[in-house]
Amino acid sequence: MQLSTTPRQDGFYFPAEFQPVSEVWLAWPERKDNWREQAQPAQRTFARIANAISEVTKVCVAVSCKQFDRARALLHSDVRLVEIPYNDAWMRDIGPTVVVNEQGDRRGVSWQFNAWGGDYNGLYDNWQQDDLVASSVCDIIGLDHYRAPFVLEGGAIHTDGEGTLYTTQECLLSPGRNPEMSQQQIETNLKEYLGIDKVIWLPKGLFNDETDGHVDNLMHVIAPGKVVLSWTDDPSDPQFDLSRQAEQALKSQTDAQGRNIEVIRLPLPGPLHYSEAEANGVDKSEGMVRDAGERLSASYANFLIVNEYVFLPLLDDTTDSQAIEILQQAMPEHQVIGIPSREVLLGGGNIHCITQQIPA
Repeated sequence: MQLSTTPRQDGFYFPAEFQPVSEVWLAWPERKDNWREQAQPAQRTFARIANAISEVTKVCVAVSCKQFDRARALLHSDVRLVEIPYNDAWMRDIGPTVVVNEQGDRRGVSWQFNAWGGDYNGLYDNWQQDDLVASSVCDIIGLDHYRAPFVLEGGAIHTDGEGTLYTTQECLLSPGRNPEMSQQQIETNLKEYLGIDKVIWLPKGLFNDETDGHVDNLMHVIAPGKVVLSWTDDPSDPQFDLSRQAEQALKSQTDAQGRNIEVIRLPLPGPLHYSEAEANGVDKSEGMVRDAGERLSASYANFLIVNEYVFLPLLDDTTDSQAIEILQQAMPEHQVIGIPSREVLLGGGNIHCITQQIPA
């Protein structure tokens, strides 16, 4: 059921990803203008990710009827398949953000979705089905939901579950999202629909990120007052200054509880680029540019936390083990599970972008 109130009015708030999770949702990739070679390599990778997560919690995968049999063949038998129409497979952005209250009740938030920029710089023209996914997921799980009066994607926000929200100005103030709203108005709406008290604005996201700098590709909140941040020490890398601006923004203020924010630097893989074969394997489209030699927006921060586990993208043999080691040290209570995920990266995101956790 769609509610006419707001989460804040009803005492609901956005919990942290490191709080208990009851299930994880994904959607099956099939767009030929985004996933190369009829999406088959991406499907195998999505299946590996979904299967790995299904070892530790319940997993549901949205799928179209024409892909149902292929998905069923690649996914573990305990992964639930649900037929839902959608335009592309970024469940983080099209699925519901689930809020909770102190009694443990849950409700969904359906953001307005416009393919990361609408007519201004959206990645595809038709996003009508994507925009309905959040309410469909809520119906299937049995949650009432709120419909937010503004454009937002799940990958654009991170929280510590204690009143602090992290986001980027590059994304939320992009002319393709909510051009009629000021930063202050957007902040007021975020507080209303996520029950948070303070927004920490980072200037920009990761270099060449086609989502206009989603925060989940730049950093991750791993505990209250503690974040990991994508980092490079190479002054010739365009990310060099962007990471330093982000660190400065994080260290120059306190979180909603008045804590200083501890920043752990997580090295970037690569730089990585599209190969000739990868770029040529995709149907050409206007919105999504896939050119050989183009820099991939690759990041280890784009991982998913599920209960005592961290599902980490493996992207580069020279830096993978370093990323695992840093995260393992920063999150000693968690087990880090690395999954090769370049095929997801080729489509414009990673493990965090294709998953949406439902709090317990």
